Amino acid sequence: MRGYFGIGVDRISKSMNVGNLFRSAHAFGAGFVFTVQAAYARAEGGKSDTSDSVAHVPFYSFPDAASMVLPEGCKLVGIELIDAAVDLPSFYHPPQAAYILGPERGELSPEIIERCDWTIKIPTKFCVNVGIAGAIVMYDRINSLGRFPRRAERPGPPIDELSKHQYGGRFTRAKMEKFRDTPPTEYND
Repeated sequence: MRGYFGIGVDRISKSMNVGNLFRSAHAFGAGFVFTVQAAYARAEGGKSDTSDSVAHVPFYSFPDAASMVLPEGCKLVGIELIDAAVDLPSFYHPPQAAYILGPERGELSPEIIERCDWTIKIPTKFCVNVGIAGAIVMYDRINSLGRFPRRAERPGPPIDELSKHQYGGRFTRAKMEKFRDTPPTEYND
């Protein structure tokens, strides 16, 4: 799958929920994880993050929404059960995305929602656990953007095999050689 994604939380207070989310993010191949204005104690979160994800995946802790920085071209996608949000099954995930979930007993802050390029919702009757919601969204991303055989039309495994990747023609840099140049030793400012 091309692209990358990160996942984080806004103003969360339960470290075990963060640890659970970060463990799932590590399993799904997240490029980074983050918190915004959160009370996350790594030792407490480690009780549910048995993969020690923050030792293997870049972790960013932002003190507030205004200081949150994302990679260039990365789209912020809020996950919140609000009327204005797009239903997850209808949403096309951007190649470079950072997903953010709100606190356990509340919603994403207005500052975060304002920064979001999109807000999506899982079509459920009521809110589910932060770790579960994050895992559902990451699974949907992998399922919709990954390379898998087409789903069977009847119960059971797919009937068709996944076709082999077809590589393009031979790539050569010879055409570019005439443009190769040495960098300047001095710069004019």
